[in-house]
Order: sequence, then structure tokens, then C-alpha cells
Amino acid sequence: MLRTREIADASRHEAKQKTSRTDWAHLDLLTASLLQQVRLAVVYGGDKATDSAVLKQTRNPRSWKSYQSVAQNIADAMGRLGARNVVLIPDDMRLASRLKDERIHMAWLNTGGVQGRSSIGHAASQLEMLGIPYVGHDPLTAAVLDNKFFFKRQLLAIGIPTAPFIVWHPVSCPMDPVRHRQFARFFRDWNGGFIVKPVTGRASLHVHHVENASDLADVAMAVFDITRNDVLIEAYIPGREYCVAVAGPVVSRAGKMERLPGPFTFAGVERVLGQNERVFTSMDVTPITKERVRPLDPKVDAFVLDALDDLGATLYKEMPLKTLVRLDVRADHAGKLFVLEANPKPDLKAPDATATSLICEGLDRFSMTYDDLILSIFANRAAELLEDGGSITESLDQLLNR
Repeated sequence: MLRTREIADASRHEAKQKTSRTDWAHLDLLTASLLQQVRLAVVYGGDKATDSAVLKQTRNPRSWKSYQSVAQNIADAMGRLGARNVVLIPDDMRLASRLKDERIHMAWLNTGGVQGRSSIGHAASQLEMLGIPYVGHDPLTAAVLDNKFFFKRQLLAIGIPTAPFIVWHPVSCPMDPVRHRQFARFFRDWNGGFIVKPVTGRASLHVHHVENASDLADVAMAVFDITRNDVLIEAYIPGREYCVAVAGPVVSRAGKMERLPGPFTFAGVERVLGQNERVFTSMDVTPITKERVRPLDPKVDAFVLDALDDLGATLYKEMPLKTLVRLDVRADHAGKLFVLEANPKPDLKAPDATATSLICEGLDRFSMTYDDLILSIFANRAAELLEDGGSITESLDQLLNR
């Protein structure tokens, strides 16, 4: 098993003899060899208030969080899997020098950025410029996934159903969103409520249900006052709420790797809403416990699971994606599913006695543990980098050919 350093050491010579960049049959050996040699940085969100983090503090259109504790969970798992050199580094203006000082070969991005617009793509942009391979979305993909307006446009282009929507800003649009030139077009036949949310954000923060169109102006302005950014207004889909995760085709089960014929869809769950809860309460306010999440049953919920799996796989292939995302989905009264948004950096918190994560709930259905999930994400990205070739992967090639 990959979890023992002794076996990883013993496999090193064999891996060099039997593996190539495209040899999936010996992916276990390739990954074991890479794990024991790579110097990995897990990057979490830097705090702009920290000395030397930024040159000048600006605002955060996207709600900020460090994700440091989850970065530690990832680092701990990588250590158990055989990685000998793993460090945590904050995402701020010192990132480049820290990566150089630590002689980092590869990074794992667990950051939403420090400040400014499209902050979730900043670390990836810097790593691209530095020539450091990383686990995470490329800068453009990260920004599109995080921006609900652009992501929903992408859904329409792919042919995936999403709730009708407009984007509103008080400077470029009328102060009353109902007078927006697109409002009548998208909501002409709509007689339900609305959801008002930041165009970029996380954890359901500043997301509001609005029953009447006459109240949209006040709520939208309140969200704008907090974010100073575009506000998304979409139709409220009143049915059950689901999530599904999708990642690359390499999957680890009990440390043993296999390659699926297509993307790996998993974590099909229903978010359990309270009696008067229209929007799932932020995990910053209420931890995600097992009582708030219902894993979908492959027999009882087969139709929904199949539909969720199809949505996840279609998105992964059509965008195309390179690493893990989670989709938030709502059903209408007739059971039709609508993708609301994607989380480009799903919570990878290691489950404990008090809380879980939407990604990890239901892993046992696939005979997987938290460490299996972390290994799968790492192996997918490493295999893809090695298979693609190019100068950015030369350092990984050199590690495997020592």
C-alpha cells in the first residue's frame, strides 16, 4: 500500500524501470516514487493585514478566508501517503520567494486569494509565471468558475440547465433591477421568488431569498454595499437541493490506483434544509453535520444520482476541467434539475466527530477514505502534467528519472 514509506522506497527503482509518462498500468509505482521525492507546498489564503503580505490593502469583493486548517489537513494526508517534504505557505506577495527558498517542485492551491478582483485566480497566475506546476485550476478556469455570471453563461453554452438570471450593478444599470433591460426578457413568465447573491463568493454568505420583485432593489443594494461588486439575481428554484462532485478519471481505493473511462463523479448528496430555510445556511454560521447532509441512496435515488452524475461529467468534459469541482443543483417542483453554481475550491476538510464536508460525505460508498480522495486529486494532476509534457513538467520528469 502507498501509505507505508517502506513500500514506497522499495518501489522507487521498479518505478523507474517500468513507468513512463503515459504508462497508466504502473501509476501506483509512479505516484509512490513522486510522493517520496517531491517538495510540495500547500498554499492557503494570505491575510492582507499581515506585515509584508501586500504592498497596499484594498477591498475583497469575494469574502475572504484563509483555509489554513484545511491546508493542514491536506498536508497531513500527503504525509501519511508517503510525501516526505510538505510545507504550508500563505498566498501573498512573498509566495515566490518562499517557493524558491523551500526549493518547491510542485504546489497544491487551497486558496481563494488575498484581495482584489478574481482573487481566486491570482495564485495560479503567479505559479504559471514562475513555472511551478500545481494542483488546481488554471487562472482563467478558476475565475470563470468563481464568477457566477460567467459560469452560468458557460452552462448555457454547454446546454446545461440553470436558473434564469441577470447581473446587476448600480452604476451601469438602473437603480431598480426590475427596470434592467434584461429583466423582462429573462423573467417575463416568472411568477416565483428570487435569489440575490454576490457574483463571486463562498459558503452562501450574503445570499438572500426575495419573495417579491418590488423588494429586489433594496436587497441588491445591500449586497452591493458589502461587496462593491456585481450582484447576481436569479429565479428561486423551490425544490430539493443537491450537490455532486466531479474530478479526473484516476481514483484511489485503499491506496490502489485505477483509471476510469471518464470523469469520476461522487459525493451525490441532498442538502437538508430546515423548515423555513430557503438558502442553505453558511458553514461559517452552522457547521455541516451529518444531520444537514443526506447521502443519496443508489437504489432509492437512482434517477437523481444518474442525472447528477451526467451533469458533473458533462461539465468536466465540455469546459474542460482539470481538477475537482462541486456543483450545487436545485430541482423544481417537477423534479427537473438546474445547476446553480460551481465551487472551484470545494471544502476538503477532513471529517471529524463534530463536522464533515459535502465532498467527503458518502466516500465510503466508493470504498474510499479521505486519504484516498487526496491521493486521487494529486495523482490525477501529476499524471496529466507528466502526460502533457512541456517545460513546466521538466522538474517532475527529473525527479522520476533520478
